[in-house]
Amino acid sequence: MGLEPEQRLDNPATENVADDITEMSVTSPNWVTTRLDFLVNWARKNSLWPMPFGTACCAIEYMATAASRFDIARFGMERQSFSPRQADVFICAGRVPFKLAPVLRRIWDQMPQPKWCISMGACASSGGIFDNYSMVQGIDTIMPVDVYVPGCPPRPEGLIYGIRLLQKKIEGETFTDEALREERLVGRDGLFLPPERVDELSEPFGNSVQQTRSA
Repeated sequence: MGLEPEQRLDNPATENVADDITEMSVTSPNWVTTRLDFLVNWARKNSLWPMPFGTACCAIEYMATAASRFDIARFGMERQSFSPRQADVFICAGRVPFKLAPVLRRIWDQMPQPKWCISMGACASSGGIFDNYSMVQGIDTIMPVDVYVPGCPPRPEGLIYGIRLLQKKIEGETFTDEALREERLVGRDGLFLPPERVDELSEPFGNSVQQTRSA
């Protein structure tokens, strides 16, 4: 028994075969052009994986920055990398004693390129109020620093501003700069900077640092 024309079932896969022919126009909008530097830097600055190194009260402010109220996930930093092999932003939050300095430097050396460093707070940046023989007077004496965040301790807004500054710095990088990713190793004396330069940087904070460094 045959079906009436209005009762026949059409196969949608073969119904309008002639209409399925697609032609690509020369002015098709399905491609874009951009600079490789811009594309790489855009990807890097929006997917930073922080390596938190909290030693004091700045670490509490960092925890608040990563929590729900401020939420650094907005900047692609929600993945806290407590392994240096999977991190590219070292955030030193708090004071650093000389006993801890080799650990700090070892973690930095284990991080793969590209990598950046944020010195969070006065203690990490300059020793802060701890101008004595046991405290590192600024982590820039043992490792390179890209952004300094002032404050004792800085509020989460201050750290977020430092992150934005780091993103702006990343935007200006270029892979054609051969010296950009050059590893600057620690000297024989265990310092990132020469002793003479360390003394010069430490002068405004007193002369007690002379007891342990380049005296």
